[in-house]
Amino acid sequence: MKNLFIGLLTLMSASNVMAQNDKLIHAFSLEECVNYAQKNNVQVKNALLAVDVQVQTNREIAAAAYPSIGTNIGGTDFLKIPTSLLPGQIFGGAAGTFIPVQFGTKYNANYGANFQQLLFDGQVFVALQARQTSLEMQRKNAAVTEEVIKANIYKIYYQLSASKTQLNILDANIERLNKLAHDAEIMYKNGFAEKLDVDKVSVQLNNLQTEKIKANNSVAIGFMGLKMLMGMPVKDSLALTEVINEQSLNTDVLVENDFQYGIRKDYQYLSTVKKLSEYNVKRYQLSYLPTVNFSGAYSKNALRTKFDFFEGGDWFPTSLLSLNVNLPLFNGFAREARVKRTKIELKQIENQMDALKNNIDNEITQAKLNYISSVATVQFQKKNMQLAENVFQQTKKKFEAGTGSNTEISAAQADLVSAQNNFMNALYSALIAKVDLLKASGKL
Repeated sequence: MKNLFIGLLTLMSASNVMAQNDKLIHAFSLEECVNYAQKNNVQVKNALLAVDVQVQTNREIAAAAYPSIGTNIGGTDFLKIPTSLLPGQIFGGAAGTFIPVQFGTKYNANYGANFQQLLFDGQVFVALQARQTSLEMQRKNAAVTEEVIKANIYKIYYQLSASKTQLNILDANIERLNKLAHDAEIMYKNGFAEKLDVDKVSVQLNNLQTEKIKANNSVAIGFMGLKMLMGMPVKDSLALTEVINEQSLNTDVLVENDFQYGIRKDYQYLSTVKKLSEYNVKRYQLSYLPTVNFSGAYSKNALRTKFDFFEGGDWFPTSLLSLNVNLPLFNGFAREARVKRTKIELKQIENQMDALKNNIDNEITQAKLNYISSVATVQFQKKNMQLAENVFQQTKKKFEAGTGSNTEISAAQADLVSAQNNFMNALYSALIAKVDLLKASGKL
């Protein structure tokens, strides 16, 4: 019985561990969310897999520069030996007559080896030169994807953190109104307030409770969106360990005057695309040159009237070396069309790079203006919130002393809630402007 009891306890413990493993609990900072997404986001994982695909593609391209070696073995059983016709005149017959004869043996066998080596092909050599650039392009594409995911995670994290702070503000306002409703009820019972004053406070309290329910629902949906973006199972639990405040804006993110476009990941990606397009032009230009191949083969053949290949007998060797030079002369102007087409495509990429530069300048200018104005707005809204808090406290004291009206305290409470929300919205907008500026300047 003791052993059975211990076994049951062990089984129950293992079941609890498995249940806990099915649903994990994560408490992440902003950077930890980003790091998790870099390992689990589907788009990022596929972009990194594209790098691995390009590595294997490069190996396949490199194979064209290596010799190709093969072997062969075969055998033939002529159920009917082919018949040939010889002129009858050879054997003294009349002109125009033929004598059927059969040449060869019933059984033939052969084995051998062959190799081929490419000595010169301009297009293959250009492809070999472009391998590293192709790999770099996939890496830059992965970096662009990671940056986009990172920017979105920053924004959602800030939004959820701001919502968490707003929920705390709502709780504080609800607690404040609960106390105010209690005081108003006592004053009404003692004849110092009207029933209308109590009802107005109750209406405000109910409105805040409804607002809190909506805010909690929005936060829950936001967490699901963040987990989907990170590649985290929806059933897992996620908690944010960072709370946004004004300290989050202290980082100097303004762009220097000597900004270099090359630090932008999308510009780096487009630069590698341009380089690959240049290789493409070069590849078709070299298609005018001849290609040179070298090959060789060695084989042995045996001919038998009986199937006795494994019992000795003669095997007749054959060997050869071959050098093949292929000089293209004319193919209907196809090569010329390819060269011109790739040059036009290269020009298109150059135009895209010029447009991207202009777009980067526009992004940086707008992001800088938005960030500066957003930070200034945060300071103004902070002062407004402090003033609204002071007004509410003074109005509350007047109301409790019986010298203030319910209308005044209701208005003060509404102004305070509005000022608090305006401050949090301004802080969130400033943090989003900061993320946009960091991304525009290539510092994210």
